[in-house]
Amino acid sequence: MPQPSDALSASIRDIQTLILSFHPLIVMETVEEDRVKVLLQSVTQEMQRWLFEWSVSQGLRRSLRSNQAPWVNDCAPPGTANTAVIEETDEPLAMLQHLQDSQMKGIFWLKDFSRHLDDAVVARKFREVVQQFSFNQSAIVLTGGAVSLPGEIAHDAVYYDLKLPSPEELRQVVLDVVTTFRKRNRLHNVPTADEVNALVQALAGMTLKQARQVTAYAAIVDGQLTFSDIPCILQRKAQLIHENGVLEYFPASSQPTKLSGFAGLKRWLETAQMGFSPQAKAYNLRPPKGILILGIQGCGKSLAAKTIAAMWQLPLLKLDAGRLYDKYVGESEKNFRQAIALAESMAPAVLWIDEIEKSFSPGGGDSDGGLSKRLFGSFLTWMQEKSQDVFVVATANDISQVPPEMFRKGRFDEVFFVDLPDANERGVILQAHLLQRNQTPREFDFPAVIAATDGFSGAEIEQAIISALYAALRENRPLDTALLIHSIKTTVPLSISRREEVQRLRAIAHERFVSVK
Repeated sequence: MPQPSDALSASIRDIQTLILSFHPLIVMETVEEDRVKVLLQSVTQEMQRWLFEWSVSQGLRRSLRSNQAPWVNDCAPPGTANTAVIEETDEPLAMLQHLQDSQMKGIFWLKDFSRHLDDAVVARKFREVVQQFSFNQSAIVLTGGAVSLPGEIAHDAVYYDLKLPSPEELRQVVLDVVTTFRKRNRLHNVPTADEVNALVQALAGMTLKQARQVTAYAAIVDGQLTFSDIPCILQRKAQLIHENGVLEYFPASSQPTKLSGFAGLKRWLETAQMGFSPQAKAYNLRPPKGILILGIQGCGKSLAAKTIAAMWQLPLLKLDAGRLYDKYVGESEKNFRQAIALAESMAPAVLWIDEIEKSFSPGGGDSDGGLSKRLFGSFLTWMQEKSQDVFVVATANDISQVPPEMFRKGRFDEVFFVDLPDANERGVILQAHLLQRNQTPREFDFPAVIAATDGFSGAEIEQAIISALYAALRENRPLDTALLIHSIKTTVPLSISRREEVQRLRAIAHERFVSVK
């Protein structure tokens, strides 16, 4: 039997410790039943106990010990020649009665069982079995995508976080696909060590099943597994992350993002990047934790986050605050934990939290049951203690809503302020957006246009150009300086419509924070 990976060995020890310390109910919120089976089989083999599996469709089955991991022999149908079925245990109550009558020490894995606890009789019988197991070092393991327990049962439960697959597990998936497809003459090459490493890095953040599927798909398409399959894998990963979580994924891009100005921020980033180097590790220097970027809306904070990921050639993960919050109790905290776990599994990576004052504002008081405060506390704790190389880029528009705890040294490495663009920066922004829309900058009176955009943000300049182009199309004439300036003058920038707020922000920021310029 193959030796378990370091991550699997650690999980085996954790579960064994829980069982031996009389924890009768272990909950794993996961859909990766293949990984749960590997883990529990390894646990029971070392402890010399039986593993029993239950589902409402197949009843209770005794899983026989095997000398090979289940993923090696993927040809045998599940439940054949590998298990012993215990008759008349498909109903939850009958299965629980069997557990109560049995004197055999074992691990009883109940799949998707929590939904049956809505029945008062089943819940009562379940509590009795749990109490009985608390004295004989047997244990029930509940799994499911979301495991919700009644309060009186949750008191006896311990939740075990089954982390996303480690690089060693993903490497084994790639090697298994190579072996299987080579035997079937569906793969015409053997990936080099460098190609395997690249594939493993691209698969980080996927479940084992997802990793196996996307690797097999890449192999089937052209009969090869090479560096050329990485974009396909990354595209599929982006879809999976967006569909299944609260993060949006942007693969590391080889195309540098154009960010005009921000010279101070760029200098800081060049120095901070050294924190990820072997030389920094030799001096026991920790990689930078992250930065907070404050500024007026539309001045390039979001573009700065994308630029950092592009400069460092790291994947970018954007936390979607709207999908983070859930109406069900406990689900928002779970979403946050899953997002952090995913980000850490893909390290090194950049985690972008846009408008952090809205995502983790503790100012909600008790109106949301204290949820905002709990999420804010969890975020601060993670920022303080995180060990993985996840660089956080947080952006904020309203400094009054950013709690002072955010500015404490040790949370973020630096706090930057993005001011309205000056004349030179406005000229660069104008030129970039005109060129993007097939206009020739030299045909415009740039000094006049730059003067007209005084007090405009980059986003407001872009929108003025777009409005002018629509007007030109409507009038069936080319865009010129007069039409562009007219569009600018009919636009009211934030520096005018919210003058007091902008002036207050600029006054505070210039005094307390580092400029990106």
